[in-house]
Amino acid sequence: MSRQSNTNSAKAPARTSRTTVVTFLGAVVRPLGDWMPIAGTIDLLTQFGLDAPGVRTAIHRLKQNGWLTSETRDGSRGYALTRTALDTLAAGDEVIWHARKPADLADGWCIVHFGVPESMRAKRHQLRAHLSHLGFGNIGTALWIAPARMREPAERAVRELDLDAYASIFVGDYQGTQDLTELLYNSWDLAAIDGSYRDFVEEYAALAGRVEQQPLTGSEAFTTYLGVVDQWRKLPFRDPGLPREVLAPDWSAPDALALFEQLVVALRKPALDHAGTWWPTSGQ
Repeated sequence: MSRQSNTNSAKAPARTSRTTVVTFLGAVVRPLGDWMPIAGTIDLLTQFGLDAPGVRTAIHRLKQNGWLTSETRDGSRGYALTRTALDTLAAGDEVIWHARKPADLADGWCIVHFGVPESMRAKRHQLRAHLSHLGFGNIGTALWIAPARMREPAERAVRELDLDAYASIFVGDYQGTQDLTELLYNSWDLAAIDGSYRDFVEEYAALAGRVEQQPLTGSEAFTTYLGVVDQWRKLPFRDPGLPREVLAPDWSAPDALALFEQLVVALRKPALDHAGTWWPTSGQ
């Protein structure tokens, strides 16, 4: 296994987000063969700014949760991604790498209403969390809305929590007199979501121009790529993918997505080339 000196670790900013390890699994480990060396992973993530004990703890928890299994390759101790991890990461790919595609307004809306008794409070909170994660907005007491395409995921969330007897799901057109855009902006914090996209553009627009003029290599390419993906991956999941007709004319998601895709094209290969030097040579 080849190693490179960690020349940038002392300069790397302190980072505390352990979700970065999950970003690393999806953006780096999968394309390098669904397996990672323990020592190399710690070296790479400390370059990024995570502390080594924190990385070990995150890896241990992922193993406990069934995401990783111990496996030695070419004499190097490491972890392989399990089917659970691969399926979960794959499920998020379409959203993370391409953002939520705007729904078709003509398809209508999915409405979920539930009345879960106080004795099942924990499941009630779980259902709210599931619906929010799926991109539903709250339009009233125990009343949630999303584009009609979310009907099946909503049914699945209700079924998995065994709450079928307490929830009702409707799909149809909006026929009310209240302005639909106003209603939806009150159901989601769309201003905050739009602001997050604008923050991403503001932070990375200059970088996109710089890497076009002078491509990054080595540790700089790796840490920059992982940082871009780590920051981006949280944004599309907050975005419900509403029809363009009901969004403000200056909705910033398309510009942010175009910038993200531009950065991925410029950074992915040199980042993976750098990370790959910590993998066993015969495994490349």
